Amino acid sequence: MMKRPLSAAAVAMTCMVALGTTAAHADLLDDIMKAKKIRIATDLAIPPSGMMDANLKPTGSDVETAQLLAKDLGLELEFVQTTGATRIPNVQTNKADIIISTLSVTPERAKVIDFTKAYAALQSTVGCLKSVQVKNWEDLKGKTIAVSRGTTQDTELSNMKDRNLTLARFDDDATMVTAAVSGQADCVATSATIVNQIGVKNPARTFEPKVLIRTFDLAIGVRKGEPRLVEKLNEWISTNLKNGKLNEIYKKFHGSELPTEMRS
Repeated sequence: MMKRPLSAAAVAMTCMVALGTTAAHADLLDDIMKAKKIRIATDLAIPPSGMMDANLKPTGSDVETAQLLAKDLGLELEFVQTTGATRIPNVQTNKADIIISTLSVTPERAKVIDFTKAYAALQSTVGCLKSVQVKNWEDLKGKTIAVSRGTTQDTELSNMKDRNLTLARFDDDATMVTAAVSGQADCVATSATIVNQIGVKNPARTFEPKVLIRTFDLAIGVRKGEPRLVEKLNEWISTNLKNGKLNEIYKKFHGSELPTEMRS
């Protein structure tokens, strides 16, 4: 017997039932609160945002931000160690619940994950040895710029086809900084803070910011489709920007305050 096709009303009802079933399952915020633990992807090899101290304990501005969040929510904190290239895949594959790891907000990333409001800011720059004469993009032609694979700087510079830039990609910020410290690279594309850290590791090779790429908002990354978790995190960020705690953390590690508009 031939089956009669479903009417439009029946199709709509079927879709509503399916959507209702999906919506009824516990979301990520519920899962986190039930587990009493939050898994946060953080790169521990990008000082001063993430690093290990003398006792091999995680420290840095992103680390203390994650610790404050877990404390305020009454949760155990588990760091999921990551690199620039694996931050987003970690939440997409449920290896981590959220990302707090110098994650700048870009239209490309917003297609695959959701962002909270900004909790900090990052000045993205090309930095070189002080002795290298660079004042603008034109001066960078013919020079090799070290960059961490999968970072905003990698994407930004790769898209500047007309500038004829030469890039040397490294797997993470730690190996990129090592290249600069050891003399393998005279220019790097990263945050202004990391540029200034190179000279601390090797005073004979002091780097300085030369050309500004862009100033980015840093936000917490969340997998798509978790509006309640994003709302909860936004409330937490607003509270801790207003009470000054996030600014205190940033100033402690970066030596400067958050942008005025972010703190007001």
